[in-house]
Order: sequence, then structure tokens, then C-alpha cells
Amino acid sequence: QVQLVESGGGLVQAGVSLRLSCVASGVTFSNVFMGWFRQAPGKERTFVATISWGADSTLLADSVKGRFTISRDNTKKSVTLQMTSLKPEDTAVYYCAASHYAGLPRRESAYQYWGQGIQVTVSS
Repeated sequence: QVQLVESGGGLVQAGVSLRLSCVASGVTFSNVFMGWFRQAPGKERTFVATISWGADSTLLADSVKGRFTISRDNTKKSVTLQMTSLKPEDTAVYYCAASHYAGLPRRESAYQYWGQGIQVTVSS
């Protein structure tokens, strides 16, 4: 059974940094693209970032480019979302997801496995 467990969320003030981590089990980690999505209150879940199997390619949503970085460590079966210069509009539940599809998928349907989500709240 595949499990993705996120950690690192919390309540922070605008302008600070926060690091989210996701650890996977039950899957050959080096064979999946990993992604982060988020869902703000009252809104649909949206794409944030994705990273390829070997971490040689990444893709980020325009809204977080220049502020967020995605990375992975295949030896630890983990993916990290480093978030800097946080804004109140970054407030959301953040989800880690894994995909067997190649090509840096942005759509939710490309991801087969999902974490439970973790809350990030940015106060102004």
C-alpha cells in the first residue's frame, strides 16, 4: 500500500520561509514523478510544483516561481517543497502526490497517489 506523509506545515507570518516534506512508502520512489498541489479555502485544488524521477527537471506554477523550490532525495524517498517569501494567498492545505506518468504532469488526474494534506497558514 502506497503512503505519502506530509510534514512541516503550520502558521507563519508573511515573508518568512517554510519547508514541507513528504515521505513515501510502498512505491518504487525513483520510478515516480512527485508533485505538490494546494487547496485554498473555498477553492479547487491547484498545481504547485512537480519534479522528475531523477530530479533533473522541475516545473512550478507561475504563482510560486522564484519563491518555491521543489527537490527530492530518492535515497530517503522524500520530496521537499521549500517555500520562501510566503504570502497570505499561499494559505492552503498542501498535498503531496506521486505519478507514474512522465513529462512533469500538472493535472491532478495524472497522479495516482496522494497524501492526506497539511495546513499552511500565512498571516499578514
